[in-house]
Amino acid sequence: MLELRHLRSLLAIAETGRINAAAEAVHLTPSALSHQLRALEAHYGMPLLLRDARGLRFTPAGERLLALARQVREALQAAELDLQRIQGDTRGSLRLVLECHTCFEWLMPVMDAFRQRWPDVEVDLVSGFHSNPEDLLSKGKADMVIGTMRPKGRQWTSLPLFRFEILLALPPGHALCARRIVRAADLQGQTLITYPAPEDRIDLIREVLKPAGITLPRRTAELTIAILQLVASRRGVAALPNWALKPSVDSGYVQARRIGPRGLWSELYATVPRELAQRPYVHDLVDIVRQNTATHLDGVQLL
Repeated sequence: MLELRHLRSLLAIAETGRINAAAEAVHLTPSALSHQLRALEAHYGMPLLLRDARGLRFTPAGERLLALARQVREALQAAELDLQRIQGDTRGSLRLVLECHTCFEWLMPVMDAFRQRWPDVEVDLVSGFHSNPEDLLSKGKADMVIGTMRPKGRQWTSLPLFRFEILLALPPGHALCARRIVRAADLQGQTLITYPAPEDRIDLIREVLKPAGITLPRRTAELTIAILQLVASRRGVAALPNWALKPSVDSGYVQARRIGPRGLWSELYATVPRELAQRPYVHDLVDIVRQNTATHLDGVQLL
């Protein structure tokens, strides 16, 4: 018999692409989730998932149940929001700070969806580039920071969003384009183009170059498009999230290469003061981010 828990499991598999990650998302062990799927397949007498070289893939039957799961989730969220409106708990404000400007690539559609669901919540983006955005939380100048760092302290709650790969952006014809994987030593003699952030907040420097004892000359720009223009003009190389690079790679403007044999990965979190973490609209915003990015951004993995 089909139950709500089955639909939640199918959604988790679709959004994570992995049984282990999906099991964690629905608070099951991987073996328990696999058993749940086998029982569902036995009930309908047909497979719902297949494994091939590309990973997990839904069969036509699985796709039909996945479509149902999405419809049910949308209906449940609408009902829960209506209940909150009946209770009168729909007003508030949310001042957002973005640690990295590449987040703008996916944040705008998220905010459109959020405003439709929470019209009484005033949302504002704290403008400017912030080298230490968590400091704005401490001073009460922001309510949420979307970024890679999770500040220490019991006064903060960091809500997981997604994991993504950082790729090296190169101009077409660059010598490193001949390599499938770029390692730290290969970057000797290059100029690194970054946002004007401290070195400890730049993944390539913190996770790859510093452990290898390599220091590169650095040039900064605040806008992603400016960084890409500098790369295309052969002024240096840059390390950017896969979603920020994809349009320029698809158009041939720049090329991208994996950093290290396992890739350079980072994670995004929404950090809020602990007392704000209980507000329903905060959790709804996080859910919208996760749903939207899992659907529209290539290569992300939900946390």
